[in-house]
Amino acid sequence: MIILDEPFTSAPLAQWLIESQHPVLANAYSRALSARAQAGEGLPEGAAPGALNLVGEDEAARRLDAGERVYTNSENALAWILDHSSNAGLTDAIRLFKDKAALREKLAPLAPGLFFATLTRRDLDAVNVDDLPLPVVLKPAVGFCSMGVYVIEERDDWAAAVADIARHEDEWHARYPDSVVGSDVYLVEGYLTGTEYALDAYFDEEGRAHVLNVLRHDFAGPEDTSDRMYLTDAAIVADLAPRFTAWLDEVNTLVGARSIPVHVEVRVDGDAIVPIEFNPLRFAGLGGTDVAYYAVGLRTYEAFLEDRPVDVAALYAAHPGEVFSMSLLNPAPDADTSRPFDYDALAARFSHVLALVPFDPQVVGSYGFLFLMTDDASAAERDFLLHTDLAEFTA
Repeated sequence: MIILDEPFTSAPLAQWLIESQHPVLANAYSRALSARAQAGEGLPEGAAPGALNLVGEDEAARRLDAGERVYTNSENALAWILDHSSNAGLTDAIRLFKDKAALREKLAPLAPGLFFATLTRRDLDAVNVDDLPLPVVLKPAVGFCSMGVYVIEERDDWAAAVADIARHEDEWHARYPDSVVGSDVYLVEGYLTGTEYALDAYFDEEGRAHVLNVLRHDFAGPEDTSDRMYLTDAAIVADLAPRFTAWLDEVNTLVGARSIPVHVEVRVDGDAIVPIEFNPLRFAGLGGTDVAYYAVGLRTYEAFLEDRPVDVAALYAAHPGEVFSMSLLNPAPDADTSRPFDYDALAARFSHVLALVPFDPQVVGSYGFLFLMTDDASAAERDFLLHTDLAEFTA
């Protein structure tokens, strides 16, 4: 079953729901999406219009309680599941994965010696930064999409971070419910060195891990915490998918999750894999998981929901030398997001755009998602995208 909610459903997902007639919880959002899909709106070019297979709340709750696999496009759906399902295995896993502080404690044996502490929102102003083992990362214990994440390298960075939280917290909480972006508890943890990766994976009914996406998360510099650049290719998948699968199996000896998809962020430093966060019941958000669809034709949610084995390494091996990236087009901190954005001018900067998906930045907080294919000859395009503040594309 699928539960859809604000703020965005990707066109490939909407098309698959029409074609597969996979059951979808009937709510205000899915009803409106179904109506648009029947009119041919919000679908890939050339896709046949059609309605979603909507099921009522009682039927959806029955499916959850019976242990049917469930996927969401948005963490906004988590509150409904927690309110309507008596499937303790599902609801307990959601609560654990969404609480970064509780999960950090649970997974502490996998990252011995990593500093972490929890603070209330009120505590942040009173922290003596000299007591912290800088550098550290400050972030909400319940969060989404790098909102409220700060790297603290020097004493003054803490005051700047707390001031930024005060400026933006009302906006974050207006945009997302507390089940997605918590309002009171923050996590402070040691800054993790190494290379960051994002994984789309799931635990099956026996608790075994299956990895569907392996994305390297590149940054413009040490202070960058944005989601501007994720990339993957045949070498990344071949080298790391087996290693991450084995690590997730180890994670699940501590967690015990069953029949649940997760979007996972980790840091890799030599032989060490250190967890950053687990996001339950979804893959890369806002349709980001579609990088696999645009790259190699893999619908990750279909593979999970229909329990379809996937040889991910073989899919990417068929595209040697090609690098596939997804980029969340986040505005500069002081950008006026009410100004029009020139998507055509942005697309013209790149040689092979797989898809450019516009968002309403005042609703989502970003201009959209850009999916690219690059190779050695066009690697400079990724560097441009990683470092631009996008100001040149606003009118």
